[in-house]
Amino acid sequence: MFLVIWSSSTFIVSYLIALFRRDVDIIFPYISDTGAEPPESCIFGLMTFISSYAGTATIYARYKFVEKLSEETRVVNPYLNKSALVLGILSCLGMCIVATFQETILTVMHDIGALLFFISGILYIILQSVISYRAFPYGSSLSVCRARLGIAILAALTFFPTVICAFFVKQSTLHRDKDDQDYPFHVASAVCEWIVAFSFVCFFLTYVDDFKLFTLRVKTEYEEHH
Repeated sequence: MFLVIWSSSTFIVSYLIALFRRDVDIIFPYISDTGAEPPESCIFGLMTFISSYAGTATIYARYKFVEKLSEETRVVNPYLNKSALVLGILSCLGMCIVATFQETILTVMHDIGALLFFISGILYIILQSVISYRAFPYGSSLSVCRARLGIAILAALTFFPTVICAFFVKQSTLHRDKDDQDYPFHVASAVCEWIVAFSFVCFFLTYVDDFKLFTLRVKTEYEEHH
């Protein structure tokens, strides 16, 4: 639940600050635009870093849950579970890159991080949707499985307009004019980007009931040296 609230706050807080300072337009800026100028860039970077670490912890906890479930039921292939873990961690790495390299300073690295975040993230939630169906009825309910599949499909479908329309956006300024020739492409790309981002948030929200079914502990063992 912390990840869901914090990630949502990361997007919303930086947007509100940027809007208050008139650094972005009110109508659908790119998420990165809201964290392009200080002081919102500092807040966006810090909160995104925390989100990435919380995401890594959540993804690992989900991995251990499915691993334990598979040991008892044999319903999920361990390689499928490990593949989802790797993709999830890569997506969080992409978040760190986005937070570190601001789009107005190092655009190429920022875009690489964003693509890593979105592509790995979408593949992660697709695999987790498959895992959910394979683990049913031992893991999540059928309604949760359907919700995860729907979210994964929505994220995958909106990712393509995000990227395709972005190629037709010629200007990189934070303020846009509705009369600009590429303005419709900018709006379409930005709207789809926000949808993909909040699809991830909603997907992690479906983990809440699953995480009530187990307890993850860290075991410390002391080794004596003779």
